[in-house]
Amino acid sequence: MSTNPVVDLVSPIGHWIGGRRVSPAAARTAEVFNPATGTVIARVALAEAADVDAAVRAAAAAYPAWSATPSLRRARILSRFKELVEAHADELARLLSREHGKTVSDARGEVTRGLEVVEFACGAPHLLKGEFSENVGTGVDAFNMRQPIGVTSGITPFNFPIMVPMWMFPMALACGNTFVLKPSERDPSAPMRLAELMHEAGLPPGVFNVVNGDKAAVDAILAHPGIAAISFVGSTPVAKRVYLDGTAAGKRVQALGGAKNHMVIMPDAHLDQTVEALVGAAYGSAGERCMAISVAVAVGDELADRLIDKVTTRISSLKIGAPDDPATEMGPLVTAAHRERVLGYIDVGAREGARLVVDGRKFQEGAKLKGFFLGATLFDRVESHMRIYQEEIFGPVLCVVRVHSLQSAIDLINAHAFANGVSVFTRSGEVARAFTQQIEVGMVGINVAIPVPMAFFSFGGWRQSLFGDHHMYGVESIRFNTRMKSVTQRWPVPEEGDKTFIMPTMR
Repeated sequence: MSTNPVVDLVSPIGHWIGGRRVSPAAARTAEVFNPATGTVIARVALAEAADVDAAVRAAAAAYPAWSATPSLRRARILSRFKELVEAHADELARLLSREHGKTVSDARGEVTRGLEVVEFACGAPHLLKGEFSENVGTGVDAFNMRQPIGVTSGITPFNFPIMVPMWMFPMALACGNTFVLKPSERDPSAPMRLAELMHEAGLPPGVFNVVNGDKAAVDAILAHPGIAAISFVGSTPVAKRVYLDGTAAGKRVQALGGAKNHMVIMPDAHLDQTVEALVGAAYGSAGERCMAISVAVAVGDELADRLIDKVTTRISSLKIGAPDDPATEMGPLVTAAHRERVLGYIDVGAREGARLVVDGRKFQEGAKLKGFFLGATLFDRVESHMRIYQEEIFGPVLCVVRVHSLQSAIDLINAHAFANGVSVFTRSGEVARAFTQQIEVGMVGINVAIPVPMAFFSFGGWRQSLFGDHHMYGVESIRFNTRMKSVTQRWPVPEEGDKTFIMPTMR
């Protein structure tokens, strides 16, 4: 147990089930920290199987009426929810920043990106239209329809407690499903506030539920027979486990895992612009992004030397401080334990022989900040066999790998276990096209450091970065959240009769 003083002595943050806040079934709780100060600011209930079952039962009870609600009415509720989120965007950003540690401006950006998916979900009635073919045979018509699948669920990570849930539940609800969300226990307040805003928008009780918790809640979701589908975002080991256990239990699963995103920098790139994009992508949100750039691939030693110099200079002016300070560019890591994990990787990289150009471990020396802060770290001459290259660090650590050609950069990236996001910075259309065609990664940026697709496309990687058949949000989410039903119909003239013992054919 932590010895940190509890600042706010209030009841634990509970769950949202059946349209209201409810107390947990058991007394297990976890501490919620303010990462900028290192103090405990709240406690959150940790759900047991009974809490998950209560949420699933509420969702199952609400499902018949909600699935029968016309899609246009469902979209109107989501539209009102969108307006409420916009009106409370600053409040949500500050709630998020207080428990996560990212800057308030970055948190506002997260709210905006989540709202883009809500906007897309408001147009779902158009995408739920089926197909119709008249007279596929004499007097026979055929059509298909997309119908909801039942109670769906989402398990989301700490790094985007607003945006990632919004990748999931708006589309699930728009398609007529009900939903049970299990957000991260590290920053639970913002997801609970979203549940209140959904209720205020007119969503019927039980359609959207939130259970806070840890592994016990995840296990209960995976095992519950009343859940038809699971969406997950998190680390690769857990994503793989969720996918295997969920599908073994007969559920539909999309599980997004880890990443090691590369930025390839060509000699013809505009270097000043590239460095600014690289520093923001590597150190923004303290590197706690699944789309953060953690590897810069410099093509040519001359370019690499110039890149290292410019990145080092930019790091020296990087403003690290309190998340609510408008001047802050990078805040703390989410917990002390995670900070220790990232520190361990810096130790490993130094032992493995990479050149430690900027040592983030020295940031705290002489600093007055008492939270979970760590300075920006830069390694040069990183080799592909090193752990700091192979494994996801999820912190403000940038590795520079030197290669001699575009093809060697492509081969390097295509050999990595992760294949989430990648970008190339160049002024050559020929290079950009060749890179786009040959790279084996799910999301690609051309002079865009963090190529997160817009809401009307879909998000997802390849290889060990995604388990399942569907990417998240966009049109892919319609396919994930519905099942196809095909209907063949005929209205025969009664006196014609039917030959019931022959194979049906269309004539």
